[in-house]
Amino acid sequence: MTVSDTSFHYRVTAAHRSEFPAPIALAAGETVAVGERYAGPEGWDEWYCCTNGTGVSGWVPGQILARNDEDVAQVLEDYTARELDVDPGQMLCGRRHLNGWCWCEREADGASGWVPLSHLQPADAEHTA
Repeated sequence: MTVSDTSFHYRVTAAHRSEFPAPIALAAGETVAVGERYAGPEGWDEWYCCTNGTGVSGWVPGQILARNDEDVAQVLEDYTARELDVDPGQMLCGRRHLNGWCWCEREADGASGWVPLSHLQPADAEHTA
C-alpha cells in the first residue's frame, strides 16, 4: 500500500475490534470483481466489496480501483483490509486517511492496520473535563 510521508499522531478514544480475521490483501495490477458499495450510517463512502481471483472478499477503497466496467477493476497499488485492534489511551501514528478510516501504526509495538477516524483524537488535542 502506498503511504504518504505525512504522519499524524493520535490517541485512541474508543476500542475497536476487527470483525474480519482473514482480511483481503491485493497486489498492484491484480484484477478484482467489484460488488456492493458500503452504505452504512457511518458515512464511510467509497468502500466497495471486492473479490480477488482466489475468492477472498473484503472492503476496498474506490480510490485504488481502476474500473474496467461496472463489475471489474484493476488494483492500482498494494492494499490490505487489515484492521488494527485498539484500546482507549493507546498512541498511534496515522499514515493515510481514506473514507473515514486511517491506516495507523501502534507506537508501542509497531502493529499496523486500519482504524475508524471516529475512534481517534489528535494527540495534541486538549482534554476537557
